[in-house]
Amino acid sequence: MQYVIIGSSAAGINAVEAIRAKDKDSKIVVISDEKKPLYSRCLISYLLAGTIDEKKIWYRKDSFFKNNKVNAFLGIKAVEINAKKKEVLLDNKEKVVFDKLLVATGASPKLENIPGIDKAGVFPLRTIGHTAEIQSMLEKVKAVAVLGGGLIGLRAAYALKARGKDVSVFVKSGSILSQIVDKDAASLMQKRIEEKGIKIFTGVAAKEITGDRSAKGIALDNGLKHGCELVIIGKGVSPNIEIAGGSGIKTNWGILTNDSLETNVEGIFAAGDVSETNDIALGESSINAIWPAACEQGRIAGLNMAGEREIYEGSLAMNSIEFFGLPVISVGITKPKSDAYEEIVRKDAARNIYKKVVLKDGVVAGVTFVNSIENIGIIGSLIKNKTNIEGIKNIILEDYFDYGKIIPLIKKSKKGFREPEFKETILTL
Repeated sequence: MQYVIIGSSAAGINAVEAIRAKDKDSKIVVISDEKKPLYSRCLISYLLAGTIDEKKIWYRKDSFFKNNKVNAFLGIKAVEINAKKKEVLLDNKEKVVFDKLLVATGASPKLENIPGIDKAGVFPLRTIGHTAEIQSMLEKVKAVAVLGGGLIGLRAAYALKARGKDVSVFVKSGSILSQIVDKDAASLMQKRIEEKGIKIFTGVAAKEITGDRSAKGIALDNGLKHGCELVIIGKGVSPNIEIAGGSGIKTNWGILTNDSLETNVEGIFAAGDVSETNDIALGESSINAIWPAACEQGRIAGLNMAGEREIYEGSLAMNSIEFFGLPVISVGITKPKSDAYEEIVRKDAARNIYKKVVLKDGVVAGVTFVNSIENIGIIGSLIKNKTNIEGIKNIILEDYFDYGKIIPLIKKSKKGFREPEFKETILTL
């Protein structure tokens, strides 16, 4: 038996550990286009900011592959899957055969077709390599333009402000974080960020990156220009599904999988940011490109590759970030597009507090908390297990709400909870 895993981030590494827990002897091959994997992608903005050193970013030791008897192809890209021959073609023309295959190729930054995007001084922020390239030129940089007001863009802006740079963020939509929170929550975050010296311009986009060989500024679609020596592209990510082309593996937005994380091709699995799975809140397939989901998917895919039968129930959209002491957490559906949903909102402008719970037929479908994030884990469990809170919906966001009132509702929904999760939630209360 030979297991082949394409990708060495959260999903791939958790799959290795799951396989080795069940199969001590079979061969495992990991193929990664990064020369230095085994780091936490979530921490690269902190590394860029200088708030942590590089030692803190590695979540597995250098000996990981050796200790798990893994043959690792590092700095080499898998470019094609031949499902019939059970082969993976590499960019160095080598072929790797497999009995079971996991596609954990992750996602890549969205790079819009902006004139000048190929100039020196223009970077995405997705890998430790990007971080190193940005750091190498910081001494010569005074002003930075960040294109995009999502999590990636704002994390980059925060990091570069911490480095003492003049940072401006340009957001095409009408508000920052528009994919994960509503305008009310976004306005609180924007106010805090601007108070700390980061300039934010909404409703505007770059139409060109100016300069000769190196970036010297951006030209905006409103006719204005902005000078800078560094441009960060923070427009989100797209799943790396190209390798599935021509293989017979079905794709949509990502690679489609069943509840075992197996694709339509027997013996080929997918996990992580490339895998399109069930979204628990939406009740349909989607991609929630978050670290915890990638870890869980990698673990379950690895177990199933090794002959177990573990069900993957799906994931929830979850985002957690803090800027300048103001935290925001969102889970599930935060901006419903249908009148079938009900929104319960509580605001306290004096304390920069904003709370919103989204319900459908009394069942929690989503939540957003700004600056008062206690007990959001409990509400997250209610979303995952479709608990009906109709009787307490108007008081659940109060400061002194007695979460003990949730216990009868949880017990009523116990069949929707896995036993360990049920016990943990009850103990938390």
